[in-house]
Amino acid sequence: MEFIATGNLTAFDPQSPGARAIFNLWHLGFLVFGAIFVLVAGAIFYALVRYRWREGELDPKQIAGNKTVEIIWTAIPFLVVVMLFTATARTMSLSDPPPAPKPDLIVVGHQWWWEIRYPDSGVVTANEIHIPVGKPFSVRLDSVDVLHEFWVPQLGRKMTTVPGHLNNIWIEADAPGTYLGFCTEFCGLQHAWMHFHVVAEPQADFDDWMRAQRKPAAAPVGEAAVKGLAVFRQFTCVNCHAVNGIHADARVAPDLTHFGSRKFLGAGVRENTPENLRAWLKDPQEVKPGALMPNFNLTGEQIDQLTAYFEEQR
Repeated sequence: MEFIATGNLTAFDPQSPGARAIFNLWHLGFLVFGAIFVLVAGAIFYALVRYRWREGELDPKQIAGNKTVEIIWTAIPFLVVVMLFTATARTMSLSDPPPAPKPDLIVVGHQWWWEIRYPDSGVVTANEIHIPVGKPFSVRLDSVDVLHEFWVPQLGRKMTTVPGHLNNIWIEADAPGTYLGFCTEFCGLQHAWMHFHVVAEPQADFDDWMRAQRKPAAAPVGEAAVKGLAVFRQFTCVNCHAVNGIHADARVAPDLTHFGSRKFLGAGVRENTPENLRAWLKDPQEVKPGALMPNFNLTGEQIDQLTAYFEEQR
């Protein structure tokens, strides 16, 4: 079975002001704690060598109660804590500004995929977030089932999605690119394949993408695609999936409007190619065991027709 995960999984290559502030704080902490370790380990090593027991030598001079020493080893840790507290408070202000009165983006966690809504435009998609480069987006997080954890390592900190309790976070990208995000809170069988991608692009490209997403699903053109739409309506697909423009409005499963334009299927489990889509339609449980979509035992002809229909939805 072929699994796909693209993007940079490291948090050590920050690509946003918030992520960079967190990385700088980590770097400062690493240096401070590393220096403390070297000093403490060095002092212990020195004491072991300098004051090791020798025949006939007197015990070392004791300094218990020495006020100067007491002040020094109290003041130094205090100053270190104050410095780290100040740096942490500054980082929190940079990486987590107050939420906007109205979010630019609403992200809802499901087992095991992400619903993406753009409230101002009414655009709804799944597992793929588009943002313009250099613009901070206020994101409101929600969940419909269990706890999930929203994290894009290169773009910011983690935030939990809690059913019935809205949380807020900001995402921003300094440079164009595709950034990998995933759930980091164990949420069930397919927790490991609950990925999403943040596509950061120039404002003009983002506007073009948004205009395309606002359009209703294209009417099928090819004969196979026309039959594929009929198959979609015939089976219970419309009870779970929404497709804008064909009176399919269910929100239980991912919105399939413009599905053909997405890079991945199954929340990142495979690339969105006709071959992989056929494999998914043939048996979703083979591709992503535990997925809530059942096997409809479609015929090969029905699978080809559905594939043709969704490939036209771009």
